Parts: sequence; C-alpha cells; structure tokens
Amino acid sequence: MNRSISKITVLGDGAWGTSLALVLLWNGHDVTLWGPFRENIEAIRATGVNQFLKGVTLPEELRAEADIVKAVADADLLVLASPSQYMRGTLKALRPCFRKEQHRLLDIAKGIETGSLKRMSEICSEILGESRYAALSGPSHAEEVSRKVPTAVVIASPDIGLAVELQNLFMNEFFRVYTSDDLTGVELGGALKNVYAIACGMIDGMGLGDNPKAALMTRAIAEMSRLGVTLGGRAQTFSGLSGVGDLIVTCMSRHSRNRYVGEELGKGRRIDEIIRSMGMVVAEGVKTSESMYELARKCGVETPVANVIYGILYQGKAPADAVRELMTRRAKHESE
Repeated sequence: MNRSISKITVLGDGAWGTSLALVLLWNGHDVTLWGPFRENIEAIRATGVNQFLKGVTLPEELRAEADIVKAVADADLLVLASPSQYMRGTLKALRPCFRKEQHRLLDIAKGIETGSLKRMSEICSEILGESRYAALSGPSHAEEVSRKVPTAVVIASPDIGLAVELQNLFMNEFFRVYTSDDLTGVELGGALKNVYAIACGMIDGMGLGDNPKAALMTRAIAEMSRLGVTLGGRAQTFSGLSGVGDLIVTCMSRHSRNRYVGEELGKGRRIDEIIRSMGMVVAEGVKTSESMYELARKCGVETPVANVIYGILYQGKAPADAVRELMTRRAKHESE
C-alpha cells in the first residue's frame, strides 16, 4: 500500500518545473527543487532567484538541492521536469535511488526522444521499470503560472486513482486540474503541438496575417489527431486541454519559445543561429519535429504541415517555398 504524498521533489530546475514547485508550495506541501547544474542551485540558495524564471522571488521554504540522492530520499512524488531530450540522462541518474514502492512519478516534459522515438512514459519504463506514472499537460506557460494567472491542465494516467490523487495535490483557486486515462493521447498532444507553434511563429515572422495562422492551427489538430490515434491515443483527447488548448497557447503567446523560433525563421534567420542565441533555453519543437517526421513515416500517416516544418529545420527549405507547397497540394475533402 502506497503512503499518502507528503513530500515532493521536482527533478529539473527550469522555468516550468520551478513554477509547479511554487504551486505545490502555495498549496502547503513540502517541496524540494533539484537541478543538474550545481552553480544554479547555489545561486537559488544565495539569492532566491532562478535564472530560468526571471522576475520571481522564490520563498525560503523551497529547498534547492544539487545532490539527487539527497533530493529524492524522503520524497513520495517525483516531478520529472527535465527537457525531453535530457530526460534519459535524468532517469539514469535517478535509477540507483529510485524506489517503486515509495516514489510516484509525474512527468511534465513535452516531447518525443529523437532516435528512439519514445514518449517520456516509454523511456521511464525502459530505465526504471514498473512505476506509478502520470503526465501533466495543457495550456500553461511558466511565466503566467508563477504569477497565479488562472490556468487549466490535465493529468493523465492509466491508474485513474493516481491521477485523482495528483489532481487534489495541485488544485487551487488559480490552477485547475482535470483527469484523463488517455496517457498516450495526452503525452502526444503536449509534444506535437510544439512543432506547429514553430509554423505559426514563421507566419508571424513573414508578416502573413491571421488567415494562414487560423488555417494552420486547424489543420494541425487534424494531423495531431490522425497520428495520435494511430499511435494509440483517443481522437477526443486532441480536442481537449493537451491538444487544441495547448496548441492555441503555444501558437499565439509571446512566452512561447517554439513560436519565437518560428518567428525568427520567418524573418530569415538560420536555425543554428537562433538556437545558439537562445543559450540554455530549450525549444522542444525543434527536436520533436524530427521525431514526429520519423514517426509519421514509420506509421504511414500523412502530416504535410509537420513535414514542411521538418524541411525548413533540417533540409534547408525556405519558409516561402513551404507555404507555396502547402497551398498548391492537390484538392482534398476536409476530412482527409
């Protein structure tokens, strides 16, 4: 029998992990924040500020820890907050001190690993074995959550009892949580929308206006749902918070790193130059574009919008040529 959750460790000191650590603290929970860079953890201890979440003063009650063994020793819940392409490394570091009878897992990273094409739950199962696992996704920028802006998300797990337990842990007057048992659909919705946010940013960078952005977002939902159902998700999940909800906020917001990458591409900058200029800030959609392209080919699913974004990022296709290619495809029924 699992004990009730009383102590929580967030594994990943980025903006999103830090914001959710704050939500849990505000709800009265005992929270530790672990990060892989000792210098950042020491800076948090010394100044109460995290360089990855600027403008927010962290309360003294939030413990910052650089030693993963110490960070997880007494925890009941581990929030997996590393970017998706670094998740494997974090889980390998966790493995020697992971206790399946003690630690429940909540993934908040949104991506698909390049090469393996695995979702975060699949990587976790591969490295840690059997566990009580859930994923949190939805339209939720760290910058707004940390300011207590009203936000709604979904927590998914095949163990609906765990999803409900975590729902109660996070819920408050500004952070509303729904539950789902469609783990595959929720994980894919949170990951795939980042690809289309790059496309929407590109439209802004090219100064094309609102019509193409609305068309792109609509067709994005069709592509995400088509691929997601093929991979085992449910179609209605992609009409929910982790699908259309997350797509809207990521495609439209000034906070979106993926939309920023697209905007700079639309202005004519090269992708390698853009990534370098972002430093340690991660735009998940760049790598997810590669994974999505390979997954769609492997499954035989048609994803024309995602394909041209992959072409821009990895094959040197010009944004204007990509738009022309999409607009001149053969005529189709809207359901295709």
